[in-house]
Formats: sequence, structure tokens, C-alpha cells
Amino acid sequence: MLSTALEFKEVFVRYADREPTYNTLPSDDDWKKVEDVCSFLALFSVATKIISGSEYPTSNLFLSELYGIKEALDGVALNDNDCMKGMAEEMKKKFDKYWGSCNLLISIGAVMDPRYKMKLIDFAFKEIYPEEKAKKEKELVQKNLDDLFKEYVNAYKEPGVGSNVGSSRNVNVESGSGSSSLTSRFGKGINTGSAKYAQHIRTVDCVESVKSELATYLEEGVYICEQGVYFNALGWWKENQLKYKILSKMAADILAIPVTTVASESAFSAGGRVIDPYRSCLGTKTVDMLICGADWYRHYYGLKKKKMKEDEDVIRVELT
Repeated sequence: MLSTALEFKEVFVRYADREPTYNTLPSDDDWKKVEDVCSFLALFSVATKIISGSEYPTSNLFLSELYGIKEALDGVALNDNDCMKGMAEEMKKKFDKYWGSCNLLISIGAVMDPRYKMKLIDFAFKEIYPEEKAKKEKELVQKNLDDLFKEYVNAYKEPGVGSNVGSSRNVNVESGSGSSSLTSRFGKGINTGSAKYAQHIRTVDCVESVKSELATYLEEGVYICEQGVYFNALGWWKENQLKYKILSKMAADILAIPVTTVASESAFSAGGRVIDPYRSCLGTKTVDMLICGADWYRHYYGLKKKKMKEDEDVIRVELT
């Protein structure tokens, strides 16, 4: 409403000139406050649209938005002359309360974006946390990032590589086929020189070379894309999967995790109708069954979801 009013700012002045009974014309100071409020709330509007996107956004998009919100809250809360100071202080308290320690999914997701890497962690944590806490949170992200990558390295390694001379994978060898093992007339698999080398190089490649993928990725400069151009982080990893064999798998798994699975409007409206004061002690599984059951019931009988008060009554009847 405020942003729409700003577009018709001049209309109010002309209307006041023509209509003698119109005596509520906003002053220049009022319009300045409206502009400040609109620019402040625009940050939340952008973040909400990203989080509640219909095509689920990847987890690398959130830290930069949250950092911008935190910076705006601090700026307004510390300005004694700002008309939104009281409101921003209350919002800042809730932000600090719910944020707490860093969200590892959002943080590691940001690191997996080649545009950000650890640069965004350094930049954002200095604003979100005090100096000492920012350092500890950064170390926590780095430690979990290293541990997660080690798990992917271990999962990538072939089970029992280098430990069994006789491989269970026996393949008949033809001249020039390059097969790794053959079957003798005694029915036992015989490892050839190429088979032994293949096992050796896979072990060395995993344990020595592959472990440096994460370090190599972080040491390289960030990817700088053109302003306003859409960037697909998953597409970038797909193009570079030959260079980062294991890290690309790890990045794809992390970036594919949706931070939310419902639109913001559903999250704000459905909770109060299902979890009312009389059902506040229901377990999560029970709530899931109630919501799914109501949706399936409506779909099975071809019922349309009603609005507002009627919707509340119908849901309660269906769930009970």
C-alpha cells in the first residue's frame, strides 16, 4: 500500500488543490518516512520471494539475504533519529534469538557457490556476530566442511581396494581388451598387472589427490558473473565435475536441499488452523497425518478448499 501511494505522490497534492475538504495531505516529512519504510521492508520482500519460490531455490542463496537483513536491522536500531528505531529493535531481538549459532546448511551451501566460497562467510559473519564469535563460527563451518568432504572421499573409495589380491570381479580377457582380470582354467580370478595398477591408482587418486579438491576449490578466486545475469550453481558444478570429481557430488547433494518446502503464505496461515490452542501438544507425525489426510480427503471427493472462517470449520470437521 505504501509503495503504491508513493507512485501517486503528486496526485495527492493536486487532489488537495481541487478538493477543499481534503485536509490530510501528507507532509514532506511523512513522505520521507514512507520512503524509508518501503526501502527497509523491500529487503524482507525480496528474501521472502526467494525462500518461498515455487521452483525450490538452492541453499546457496540465503546467507547473503540474511546478512543484508541483519545489517539493515542493526543500522536502523542504532539510529536514534530513525522513526523505525523501536520496531527495528524488537525485530533485531527476534532475529538474534532465532539465528543463534550459524545454520550449517545455509553456510556450507554458500561455500559451495563458486561466487561466494569462504569469502561470503568472512564478510557476512563479521556483521552477524561479534568479532570473537564470528571467528569461532567460521572455524565451525570450516571443520564441518572438511569432515563432510572426508566422508565423501571415504564413500568414493572402492571397498577393499588394495587389500584383496584376488578380485571377485572376473572378466574374460580378449587380446587388446584392456580388461583388469581374467579367469583361469582352475576357475580362480587372476589379477593382471593392469588390474593391480588400476587398484593402486584409484587408492592413490582418492587418498592423495582427491583430498586436495576442497583446498584447490577454496584457494581459487571466486567466480564473478555479470551483473543481472542468472547464475546456476548446480549447472556450474556439472560443467566442472571432471575437475572436482568428488566435490561436485558433495555440492550437488547440498545445493539440492530445499530450505523450505511450502510457500510463505501457507506457512503463515495453515499453522494456526491446524495447530490451534487445543491441539498444541500434538506430535509432528500426527500433524503430518492430519494435514495429509485432509488434503487426500478433499482430493478424493473432489472438494474445493474453502476460505477464511469456512475453511477453518471444514478442516476441523474433517480432522476430527
